[in-house]
Amino acid sequence: MVRHTAIGQTVQRAGGKLRLQDTKTEESDSVLPLPDWTWLVLLDHQERQRVECERLAEVWQDHGLVFPSEVGTPMEPRNLNRHFAALREAAGCPDVRLHDLRHTVVSLLMELGVPPHVVQAIARHADVKITLKIYSHANLDVMRQALGKLDGRLS
Repeated sequence: MVRHTAIGQTVQRAGGKLRLQDTKTEESDSVLPLPDWTWLVLLDHQERQRVECERLAEVWQDHGLVFPSEVGTPMEPRNLNRHFAALREAAGCPDVRLHDLRHTVVSLLMELGVPPHVVQAIARHADVKITLKIYSHANLDVMRQALGKLDGRLS
């Protein structure tokens, strides 16, 4: 079974305040597949959030956000980064920024040989050229494998 999530809004700073806005383009409104382990973690997170929402019913403002503030409103980016850093440190992970995880996933997909147009769709890049320009890092092992295939064909 393919697990997925729907993207329908973004949080943007406008006029000095965080506001919920429609996604930038119609193509950004989408359903994204998720790995099973991600889906299961999000289900657990959703249940904890539901309990917290009930506990704070008098002040909770539900905006349908996956990672809201403690009262359901959009979370300040600095606070999100602080929360991520604390979780990362508790897990003993290296010093990386939250956005670096996106780069890592896209780079790994490219290294695994996932077709660029599929990686582009997952990353939500407007054009596959962006995906190829930013993420196609030809490492030495991949280059050796490619030339090995050529060598086998020419022999």
